[in-house]
Amino acid sequence: MTAHARILLIEDDAGIAASLGGVLRDEGYELTLAERGDEGLKLGRARAFDVMLTDLKLPGVNGLDLVRELHKARPRVPIILMTAYGTTETAIEAMKLGAFEYLLKPFEMAEMLDVLAKAVASSRMMSEPVELGEVAGVRDAIVGCSRAMQAIYKEIGRVASKPVIVLIRGETGTGKELIARAIYQHSGRANAPFIAVNCAAIPETLLESELFGHERGAFTGAEARRIGRFEQADGGTIFLDEIGDLSATTQSKLLRVLQERTIQRLGGREDIRIDLRVIAATHQPLEQMIRERKFREDLFYRLNVASIQLPPLRERAEDISELVHYFLARYGGELGGGQAAILPEALDVLKTQPWPGNVRELENVVRKLLLLARGFAINAEHVRLVLAPATATKAEGQSLRELVAALLTAAQRGEMEDAHGRALVEVEQEIFSQAIELAQGNQARAARWLGVSRITMREKLRQFGLHPARNDTEAE
Repeated sequence: MTAHARILLIEDDAGIAASLGGVLRDEGYELTLAERGDEGLKLGRARAFDVMLTDLKLPGVNGLDLVRELHKARPRVPIILMTAYGTTETAIEAMKLGAFEYLLKPFEMAEMLDVLAKAVASSRMMSEPVELGEVAGVRDAIVGCSRAMQAIYKEIGRVASKPVIVLIRGETGTGKELIARAIYQHSGRANAPFIAVNCAAIPETLLESELFGHERGAFTGAEARRIGRFEQADGGTIFLDEIGDLSATTQSKLLRVLQERTIQRLGGREDIRIDLRVIAATHQPLEQMIRERKFREDLFYRLNVASIQLPPLRERAEDISELVHYFLARYGGELGGGQAAILPEALDVLKTQPWPGNVRELENVVRKLLLLARGFAINAEHVRLVLAPATATKAEGQSLRELVAALLTAAQRGEMEDAHGRALVEVEQEIFSQAIELAQGNQARAARWLGVSRITMREKLRQFGLHPARNDTEAE
């Protein structure tokens, strides 16, 4: 997510600009530096950036005016503020004017990188188009021409321009977030913020604060007022993923927000009016949860004004070939060394799989195939080798033994030359995959368990095509 992201850094302190700029360039960001507020405002208006990172106290244009004017000029570009402890209330005011997040000085560089990664992800969700069925040269697309997918495209067109809440339902890995982005991008709020929150990835003790914000002293550790995601999304769209994981208390508060269009920060008494669109998603069987008294029936009816049901991949197998070619085109240059090809026999094997992880699982398999084929055409044996760990015996030792045996057999046949390296890649991918899944998408927690840095964790997730939740709220 960070590669080639364009960052505008507005900082008049030469020492801070040099140290921060060096770290950001090492992380792969393209950095542009402005030393004055007026210079930063001119650059921000004239050029396209993924994120703007600015101090509040600057010569030329003061911080609040800078945030106001930058947000007005580029409403979909996240603005991150750096501010001293003494100006916390000013930072809060700036967030009301459109800032994405703020950091109190002095801050840890790991904290900065985490916030920046979230901002880049948010920026790209808002700015990168999600194409429907047309995949050539497109980074993100909802792929498939089956009858089931044609019905989905019609539903998107039907609800996108209507000011209604949309509930997106489907199994994990079916592409619910892409559907939410497509609805947003085809709506009347496409030039306003799009804020995504994975409700399952944030600890329950922090979720209410994340959604609604809090006042200073609302709970232990609440040293300053904080603006929640609902306030940040004011005027735009908020996407609440995994809505079925909300606690009873948070469900009640969300119901009140949907009914009254107001929020209250934790520890506060002021009703804050908001104007936004809500899109929710879940893989949970909400009707069954209602019967089991785990989900509020009145909240369900509020959310289920317009509903889109995504089919699992096994029910649209005719789309697998198109999906595979899309992923080959997307990752071929990065992992395969050029234009990747796949033989019909390999596609036939892929079409027979049950795909419990749906499109996300297929995407991950294609990335593995590119690494295994090393630029040659992907054949059926390549597919069987990649699928072997998933179909092997559940016993850990036996599964690993079968994987090694399959790799050595392929090497013996002359189909690959690096069985040792391939085995290491497979084992490494499995441990990072299980760690991030067990940590429910929390990169800091998974990195600590594995004994690696958070930078290494991010790089491995990117390398292996794993998709953790974006809300990583646990401190290092």
